[in-house]
Amino acid sequence: MSFNVNKLNILYETPVEYLSSISKELGIDFYLKRDDLTPLGAGGNKLRKLEYLVQDAIDQGATALITVGGGQTNHGRQTAAMAAKYGLKCSIIAIDEYPGELSANMLLDRLFGCDLYLKKSDGRPGSVQMDELIEKVTKNYEAQGEKVYFIPMGGSNVLGALGYYDCALELDRQAKEMGLEGARVIDTVGSMGTFAGLFCGLKDIRSSLHLTGIAILPFNEKGVKNLEQYINDVKDTYGMDFNFDPYEVDLETGYVRGGYNLPSKEVREAVKLMASKEGILMDPCYTGKAFAGIIDMVKEGKIKKGEKVIFIHTGGMPGLYTYSHRIEFEKELMDGVHIL
Repeated sequence: MSFNVNKLNILYETPVEYLSSISKELGIDFYLKRDDLTPLGAGGNKLRKLEYLVQDAIDQGATALITVGGGQTNHGRQTAAMAAKYGLKCSIIAIDEYPGELSANMLLDRLFGCDLYLKKSDGRPGSVQMDELIEKVTKNYEAQGEKVYFIPMGGSNVLGALGYYDCALELDRQAKEMGLEGARVIDTVGSMGTFAGLFCGLKDIRSSLHLTGIAILPFNEKGVKNLEQYINDVKDTYGMDFNFDPYEVDLETGYVRGGYNLPSKEVREAVKLMASKEGILMDPCYTGKAFAGIIDMVKEGKIKKGEKVIFIHTGGMPGLYTYSHRIEFEKELMDGVHIL
């Protein structure tokens, strides 16, 4: 379906792969939608959103992009890559500490020519500190004659969500071709744009696929209401043809492992399982944490034996090289390192 909104059209269809070893390990039919294989900036889900957002920036005559996130933001990395491709300046702003090394996503950001602004929290609300930094960096750009376009965290607004509306249509067609009608689709939920887009797309075309989200950061009642409002906003903005019932939002919130991007042994075990059984890398902040949640859901009977599951691999592999996660992996993997 078309909503008369322009986008860049740089992405190709990503495959859905059957993972035989993981399927045998978990006792389910496990498939992976490989959105980690999108073509720019080491891949990932944000490029689907950025097709719309960067096109909008270009249409408005912008010459510089500003976005926000954590210091190791995957969205920021992909925004920096898109900016490089389309000749735009780019800055990422984070209320976060410098980790003492230019590693993982931050290294890639700089390779793409993106400026990083990292500010240790001064104890005030993060939104207040972030707004101040955004205003400062915007004024710096404008003083240089640049026109700034702001992209929200995760690219998660009503326009960005259209990227995963598109993905929902693509996935529904692939599922039908593969005989996976009625399968459960599982998505990692952080800034909510990927989930909102998938939900709206699947509902709008009356897909038989069932969407489950696994939260990777704490979701209180207000957070759940924000997700419901986000879905409503996308639906209403583009006049989508379905009735929205909040009870249809299937969100698992019990697998956060203490908080956002915190090292977790269960997540590391899930990452190692996927790597050792299938040769596929997941990250310890998003996909690895959600996959650990899937393993628990199977054990707890929330996912039934023999059930067909399609997990959206949203990328994030550079996160394996962040210091806090890397040192924990090193402790656990050194037994196989033989220094002669």
